[in-house]
Amino acid sequence: MPRLRRPSRIRPLAAVLLCALLAGCGPRAATTADTAERDVRRAVADWSRVTPEGLTGIPFADRAYEVASVRRDGERALVRARLRYRLAGYDTAPEESARELELVREGGTWRVDADRPAPGALPQLWDQGAVSVAAGTHSLVLGGAGQSGGTLREIAAEADRAVPAASAAWPGTWAGRVVVLVPGSLDAMAGLLGRPADTYRGLGAVTTGRVGAGPAPADRVVVNPEGYAGLGAEGRRIILTHEVTHVATRAATTATTPLWLSEGFADWAAYRGASTTPGRAAPALARAVRRGELPGELPRTEDFAFGGDPEAAARAYEGAWLACRLIAAKWGEKALVDLYGRAGREPLDTALREALGVDRTGLTEAWRESLREELR
Repeated sequence: MPRLRRPSRIRPLAAVLLCALLAGCGPRAATTADTAERDVRRAVADWSRVTPEGLTGIPFADRAYEVASVRRDGERALVRARLRYRLAGYDTAPEESARELELVREGGTWRVDADRPAPGALPQLWDQGAVSVAAGTHSLVLGGAGQSGGTLREIAAEADRAVPAASAAWPGTWAGRVVVLVPGSLDAMAGLLGRPADTYRGLGAVTTGRVGAGPAPADRVVVNPEGYAGLGAEGRRIILTHEVTHVATRAATTATTPLWLSEGFADWAAYRGASTTPGRAAPALARAVRRGELPGELPRTEDFAFGGDPEAAARAYEGAWLACRLIAAKWGEKALVDLYGRAGREPLDTALREALGVDRTGLTEAWRESLREELR
């Protein structure tokens, strides 16, 4: 007959003892370290709701830090976080920035003692000093340390003229407003963009942003204060209209859009309706044509490189403008706009055939002939 076994009473008792020893059978009690980290995170959240000194006047729609890590050392803490913010009326999606924050505990309360770019991250304009603000009808101008209110108001007025000029050239849907950053110096501009200052020397402004459709932070037109100051009234108008046109066409611009078409269209919009002659507006290319150096092909992407041969870059921009000017004159402004939209969706050869009824060779030959006639 099988032998019956009595239920053991030792095993449950052992399990109870083990739970007691490991303290793992119920919710873990918060430790001092847990509480401190929670308080640090709360202090960072509170900081995101405060407008620090030097940022007053910037119309933040929202501003928040997503904490990635917290490292404590006694009464100090180092936080890595991602800042996300939107400018009211301009950004349809948050601008993002990797940040590093230092916090100190005083009287039992944590507070932010420093807020700076994370190692390897680009700075924000306010990292370079107090920011001044000038608001136009279609523009928001943020000035870096050292910029005067008068300068910012003048740039806002010029940007307000550039927006309707860009809209007249580009009938596609766009926001119809622009954010302009005016750093305190060329070196400050280079710091914001993460490239050497010589890259932008001699330029009036550049545009930063994401190509393609969809919600995104507003493009930022970044003014080179030294290059812009050296321009006359007409030059400033052309530069800002060119850059604002890049903002207007951004949703239709993709990786397939040729740079000659993107840059040429922006210049065409800037010169549209002006009485400037090709010889006057394209001096570098005119000199080359008169020397018998007629280009054999439309400008290539590498021809537009910053920081290289300034004469070669000038010829590329001028040639791109004259190509778009030719298309508008020969095939019509609507055909030029159609070509731009198609070139962002289709191979260039397909876009040319559908918009203009010619292939790349046909356009190139027509362009070269126009250079011979207009720049001789």
